Amino acid sequence: MGFPIHRLRRLRQQEPLRRMVRETHLSPADFIAPLFVTEGQGRREAIESMPGQCRLSIDLLVKEAVELCAVGIPAIILFGIPAYKDDHGSSGLDPNGIVQRAVKAVKQQVPELMVITDVCIDEYTSHGHCGIVRDGKILNDETLDCLTTMARTHAEAGADMVAPSDMMDGRVAAIRRELDRTGFSDLPIMAYAAKFSSCFYAPFRDAAFSTPHFGDRQSYQMDPANAREAMREIDLDIKEGADIIMVKPALPYLDIIATARRRILLPLAAYQVSGEYSMIKAAAQAGWLDESRAMMESLLAIKRAGADLILTYFAKDAAQLLRSPQ
Repeated sequence: MGFPIHRLRRLRQQEPLRRMVRETHLSPADFIAPLFVTEGQGRREAIESMPGQCRLSIDLLVKEAVELCAVGIPAIILFGIPAYKDDHGSSGLDPNGIVQRAVKAVKQQVPELMVITDVCIDEYTSHGHCGIVRDGKILNDETLDCLTTMARTHAEAGADMVAPSDMMDGRVAAIRRELDRTGFSDLPIMAYAAKFSSCFYAPFRDAAFSTPHFGDRQSYQMDPANAREAMREIDLDIKEGADIIMVKPALPYLDIIATARRRILLPLAAYQVSGEYSMIKAAAQAGWLDESRAMMESLLAIKRAGADLILTYFAKDAAQLLRSPQ
């Protein structure tokens, strides 16, 4: 029988009961905090398009890492802003590069915090693309050599996990071989498996000075229209040795997250990207919505869709809110 026997509102009347029957829960342990690291000392550069986010020199990055760890966040992911760029992204492969030095500093001061590194050369190339360029074409196989070297130097610096985000074919297998060959067989890979060519990355590119100087990234990042192809990308990365699979962006691709969750057994990560963050910030600053509620609702939606881990610029604020007395 239906109404009036079945009254679903019965379980919504009191806040304690709503908590008791809640199906999806967020925890600070769900979050990975992205951080931008730059050269210098005592340097904190506000990112205009990402209110509340900054480019940090290594000394201030370490302080931020301490604070993130203190609120229960288990991991950070580092993006480097190098002192110089060239066509091959050489500064990203340097064992003494900005990310490599940042990894060492964080692990020395906060050893219990997981340090993940982004493996991609776009932040280090003068042209802003994620691969080696010849005659206007992004070269897949030649780029793999750069990525494997970068991953190895990150591992040697003490990274706890590497995360290739370039979307070159075969890069997970190439990195896995190189890590195994050089004594890092226990180091996990979190693969940006379904990374779509999205306009929601624009504030990140502003933060990292990585906007392509010509063309776009549609020849290697995925067409937003393609869901079946996303599953092919995920399947291939699993076969190549990925330990964690990522979908990026998150909110516009909840269907991809949900489909992947039903199909795979690996841990699933989702990246709430810069554009998602900045939209909420901008709307809140304009007085159009409640920032805290929008932040938590968006994160809850990503978790409900099936993500085990969420990369989010809201990590610190959300963790503090979750730890505060209810």
